Amino acid sequence: MRAWRLNFWPCGSNFYNFASCVGLRSVSENAPSKSVTAKAPETTNDHLIYTQDHFALQESLRKIINQEINPHVDQWEAEGTFPAHKIFKILGSAGFLGVSKPVEYGGMGLDFSYSVAVAEELGNIRCGGIPMAIGVQSDMATPALARFGSAELKKEFLLPSIMGDKVACLGVSEVGAGSDVSSIMTKAVREGDELVINGGKMWTTTGTQADWMCLLANTSDGPPHRNKSLICLPLNLPGVHIARKIDKIGMWSSDTAEVVFDDVRVPCKNIIGQEGMGFTYQMLQFQEERLWAVANILTKMDNIIQDTIEYTRQRKIFKQPVLYHQSVHFRLAELQTEVELLRSLLHCATALYIKGNDVTKLASMAKLKGGRLAREVGDSCLQYWGGMGFTSDVLVSRFYRDSRLMSIGGGADEVMLGIICKYMDMLPK
Repeated sequence: MRAWRLNFWPCGSNFYNFASCVGLRSVSENAPSKSVTAKAPETTNDHLIYTQDHFALQESLRKIINQEINPHVDQWEAEGTFPAHKIFKILGSAGFLGVSKPVEYGGMGLDFSYSVAVAEELGNIRCGGIPMAIGVQSDMATPALARFGSAELKKEFLLPSIMGDKVACLGVSEVGAGSDVSSIMTKAVREGDELVINGGKMWTTTGTQADWMCLLANTSDGPPHRNKSLICLPLNLPGVHIARKIDKIGMWSSDTAEVVFDDVRVPCKNIIGQEGMGFTYQMLQFQEERLWAVANILTKMDNIIQDTIEYTRQRKIFKQPVLYHQSVHFRLAELQTEVELLRSLLHCATALYIKGNDVTKLASMAKLKGGRLAREVGDSCLQYWGGMGFTSDVLVSRFYRDSRLMSIGGGADEVMLGIICKYMDMLPK
């Protein structure tokens, strides 16, 4: 049996100790854990990838969401930012920023299915920006570091990120290179034992608050798929400038920045893994990022559909509830069916991934479908809210704004289609 980090969590009243709620066991053990206290759904034993431990993990996280996050979401949305260091410290102290990361660096050491379960539960946060920022911290900026980084880099950057002591961000996209990662222009030129970095990154989630960036930069003039490296870059170094905070149509509570580098110097040892392997590492990171994003938006779609059912049941038109019109309840049934199909694809891909399979095609399919379905759900449900749906007073309008990013961020729909076509061997030779 693996020894989980849970056994070493300090007890205290200022944060949530998952160890006091459940004693986790390895997923390879079939005997049920007697220490699980959360009441799981009736289908728990028949779930494709989740066990009692997954549901107990979600229940513990739900308490944090309901007590520490959701009561403040409206305020943070209005302010255009949330206190990342405070929230990440709460989550990190409870273990939720390193669910699938190594125990020796503060993680739980669980497989990726637990990260997916956490992502689904984070979908209960009543906005899109905060879950997105949490996902960047736990499953977008740190997977390559955890997998390929040196022990020194893991101690300096991974450990404090998992514990919530440092806020991380991911620096990949640029003004002229979004989904086309191979076209990035930021350079890191070797001078002795240092790298001199010049360039800039756009649309950097939590960029105004982050302590360090997992930066993708060109470290040579070789072929575009073999000349890039991932670099751990502290953002308090001379030459790092937050050029501006970017205004967005959605994800208001998550600050987004343009970051500029002007002769920034970092040690060459800050390169993650092998120099020149950054593009490959980032593509591997994208698998987890896209599965995480799909898991997160599934719960949001569930909630929006349910909220719409409840609203249309009490709102009347032509002397009967809106819900009673066949076109309305049939459409909501169609949408929920699509959501369940996407959930099945996600869990299938996750089950294969934790067994060591390449799920790039399935993850791309799920990401593509997730983005398009979120737009359908948002548009259809908002319509049934009538004039209220066009205000900022209801969750459906916030979802309508926030969910549009799903088809753009982390690889646009068209890029997903290109990847799928490549795996189907349909692209022009």
